[in-house]
Amino acid sequence: MQLRDSTVLLTGATGGLGAAMARALRAKGANLVLTGRNRALLDPLAEELGAVAAPCDLTDRVALNALLEEYRGVDALIANAAVPATGLLDSFTEEELDRIVAANLTAPIQMARALVPAMVERGRGHVVVVSSLSGKVASPASSMYSATKFGVRGFAFGLRQDLEGTGVGVSVVSPGFIRDAGMFAKTLANAGGDDVLPPGVGTCTPEQVANATVDAILRDRFEVTVAPLPMRVGATFGLAFPRVAAKTQKLSGAKEISEKVANAQAGWRS
Repeated sequence: MQLRDSTVLLTGATGGLGAAMARALRAKGANLVLTGRNRALLDPLAEELGAVAAPCDLTDRVALNALLEEYRGVDALIANAAVPATGLLDSFTEEELDRIVAANLTAPIQMARALVPAMVERGRGHVVVVSSLSGKVASPASSMYSATKFGVRGFAFGLRQDLEGTGVGVSVVSPGFIRDAGMFAKTLANAGGDDVLPPGVGTCTPEQVANATVDAILRDRFEVTVAPLPMRVGATFGLAFPRVAAKTQKLSGAKEISEKVANAQAGWRS
């Protein structure tokens, strides 16, 4: 699908990754509807890009339905928004669990359900779901995050098959660790910097993920994994041999790293 003069609804636009996506989409000539919870960040970005600012808490079903009703005619959806979900299961309240599932899994599904029929009717459109390497390989203290990212990835794969031949594409973008901006960059800063990551674990930039997202739409890519080669290889291995991957993570100190990340993200779940 071509992006020039197409209207794209982008969720999570106020994060560092979302802002990079918005700029990359606009550079290709897309018209943007940007949504996020923080209006103070959303409005300046929308003004910069000549976009529509549509603040919304995606876990609020009434607000979400109103958003979808107003922008039902968009040509593409990029479901990028997510809330942090690192930590042991018993560290979450019932309300936090509900919010994580609502934001990271239910909202993308509900949005696709509402927006795809009009795309099919026009014979043109695209849905991008942003998953994660955590949607391929689980790690310690990430059961909830992996649950939502495995789930949204599986949903997108199934939806793509359902829409084959309709002119509507579906892509999954699966980033690894993202530096410079966004949730993980903030986590690293709180946890003590890049030395939190073990040797050999690389990062990618928000711009790399944004460009991969644009490419996924333009070329109707099935899945794009954005991470250094060793991590892409490791994710492929982990998918095929999850038990061996779990043992490898244990030996590499993944538990201690995950605990640092969980502590750094404490208080970000609301």
